[in-house]
Amino acid sequence: MIEIIVGVIATFGALFVLLAAIGIVRMPDTYLRISVTTKAATLGVGLVLMSTTVYFSSADVTSQAFVIILFLFLTAPVSAHLIGRASYFIGVKLWDKSVMDELRGKYQKNTHILKSMVDDTPEDNVDHTKMNDK
Repeated sequence: MIEIIVGVIATFGALFVLLAAIGIVRMPDTYLRISVTTKAATLGVGLVLMSTTVYFSSADVTSQAFVIILFLFLTAPVSAHLIGRASYFIGVKLWDKSVMDELRGKYQKNTHILKSMVDDTPEDNVDHTKMNDK
């Protein structure tokens, strides 16, 4: 019975990791790739680690797996946010079918200041609609 539970959990984990890999290939821009990878891969690796805790049913393995899962769940969203923010600030272009750019007019590329409201000096602001492909 334990083998079936481990197999189901590990299979779901492997499927989420596979979806993350497919998402990296299929998504049109950096920001969507970061989103897919963070969510699906973190959940997939967490499920695979959960299957190891069920299989070994040892306090040592369980505690190590939970610490790793906690570390992943705390660091993956933060690192994805920072990578996406840095990508935006260096000028990585948004997908041409993106509906909303919430930072448009709020980031000054010369001073590296991010404001909460649209700035009145548009010549200093990053505008991804006018940037060349890199």
